[in-house]
Amino acid sequence: MSAQPPHDWNADLPKLAGLRHLRLLTAAACVVLAGCATQESYQLAGPADTDPLTSVGDRSLRSQYLANVRSDPLGAYLAAHDRVSRPSTPPRSLASTALNYLGIKYSFGGDTPNSGFDCSGLVRYAAEKSLGLKLPRRSAEMARLGQSVKRNELERGDLVFFNTRGQRFSHVGIYLGDNKFVHAPSSGSKVRVENMNIGYWQKRYNGARRLASNSAQNKPLAGNSRNAQKVASK
Repeated sequence: MSAQPPHDWNADLPKLAGLRHLRLLTAAACVVLAGCATQESYQLAGPADTDPLTSVGDRSLRSQYLANVRSDPLGAYLAAHDRVSRPSTPPRSLASTALNYLGIKYSFGGDTPNSGFDCSGLVRYAAEKSLGLKLPRRSAEMARLGQSVKRNELERGDLVFFNTRGQRFSHVGIYLGDNKFVHAPSSGSKVRVENMNIGYWQKRYNGARRLASNSAQNKPLAGNSRNAQKVASK
């Protein structure tokens, strides 16, 4: 066998230098790209227009904020962008609360579902549960509360009064809309909904009162009611 000629390592030096240069360029490019990606994530986590620390101008607080971003970028992003107001659960209205007790037996002097309701007991119980109000026990005393309301301006939740015992304001119910009201009628009956246009109730109607708390709850409903009336009249 013939001997191999000796390898000329000097000829390979330019190639090795070029390869080393290429590796350095590749490593530098990776560092730059990583820096860009990190910077982008920080911008998403706290942009200038939503970062609460920008207006403060406290550099130490901002540094702490950025440190938190680095440790938990997703959490910081959600915190910075959580500015959408979530609709709260609307409070239960006086009328809808009273409707929960349809079918409860009438009981003179009763003011709980277990004991039964009389007319003022139902209104008093529903007002405390829905509005947080403790109303007087007698319907005649309730008729002194709130503001007087005309028959053609009744809104859901207004208290409606009748003369059923030869005395004004001796009976009370809760207006539901569309000339209907919920009440505890009399002995032997149950909590139910009735129409105020029936002759018996029309003759005995004494007026209505609007509680302040119920009025505040009904403001958006009142607007919707007027719109509905406009649509119905077309």
